[in-house]
Amino acid sequence: MTHPCYANRSRWLRPMGSLLCIFLGCCSVPSALVQNLDKPLQTIDEDITSFAFAPDNRIVYSVHRNFKTKLYDLSHDDIWLQDTSGKRRRLLEGQKFNRGNQPFSYIVDSLRWSPNAHLILAGLLTTTVVDDSGKTEDSFMTLLLDDSGHEIRVAKGDSVIPDAADPFFLPDNITINFLSEAVKPRTLFSLKSTRLDSGPVKSSYEGRTFREVIPIPRTDSVVAVEQDHAMTGPHRLQRLDLLSDDDKELATLDGYEGGLSVSPSGKRVAYFIDKELLEVRDLTSLNHVARLRVGLGVFRWSPDESHILLKRAREKKSGDLVWIALPTLAASSGHDAPVSQPQPVFILHGLSFRDFAISPDGRFLAVVITGKRNLLVFPLPR
Repeated sequence: MTHPCYANRSRWLRPMGSLLCIFLGCCSVPSALVQNLDKPLQTIDEDITSFAFAPDNRIVYSVHRNFKTKLYDLSHDDIWLQDTSGKRRRLLEGQKFNRGNQPFSYIVDSLRWSPNAHLILAGLLTTTVVDDSGKTEDSFMTLLLDDSGHEIRVAKGDSVIPDAADPFFLPDNITINFLSEAVKPRTLFSLKSTRLDSGPVKSSYEGRTFREVIPIPRTDSVVAVEQDHAMTGPHRLQRLDLLSDDDKELATLDGYEGGLSVSPSGKRVAYFIDKELLEVRDLTSLNHVARLRVGLGVFRWSPDESHILLKRAREKKSGDLVWIALPTLAASSGHDAPVSQPQPVFILHGLSFRDFAISPDGRFLAVVITGKRNLLVFPLPR
């Protein structure tokens, strides 16, 4: 899972002083691009805050919604599902979603599907009024839905997991892992787990803190960047098995700026070690490393893992999209890996976009346009 930043903020609770941070298959990669922006395959003309492709290419997405009460202006996102034919249905009417007795606003930070494409994890960022003076508190929660819009209760309890950020399912479609803040704001996290049938599970990694944790596709393992709670030690790249206490240190990093991502095959991992350098490492041969000077941004892997598609801006910030060719990974300690400076290949006429995703089968590219934040789907440039 990649972490959103605190860059964009919106005052949803006007009388309050607190602001909620907004976060808001195989193919070859093109050498030349021709893309007609006037003819997307699909268009969703809504104010999109988050979206995700399902394994079968359906799209779940959230839409920003405001409404008024006697005391406050609130924001509660709706959640919708669009099937491959373009038919849509609302899974959650935000205005009717409430927890507790205090008013709150929320925005959908992330949406994730279960491997079987039936369950949805909606990560919410919330601002809640905590006392009569209007004092507010920002927090995280995860809402569980199925693809029919029914709320899924954990162990016959609530459909919400409190204090849960960046959630994801294991391949069993029952076990959910998530991050809980250990050092605020959103600096270090503890790794926690719960099961739909029995509730919270004791973690083998209790007491350890991480910058980021990303699942390895089709496995019970994750890749994580670990750092001690005092933040005095180095960043360590770890592989953790979530169903046992088995863990392996993969590397000690020269630095860590974010962007941890595992390739679709689970054989490679990439991350930014600073604001300029992307490091790519072979998980099957750990001393095979490459470094690329591409500038900090958000990236997705091409289906054949020979390229990355890079948005040259942080999460929920607008930037252009470019293909970056990945060099051959060579034996290196990492510290002495040669640095390449690949030539970016622009797509979609070099226009800026707020968010993007490649479909699991590698056939489609979805983008959220700057300004209106509508969602457009195109064939992935080949």
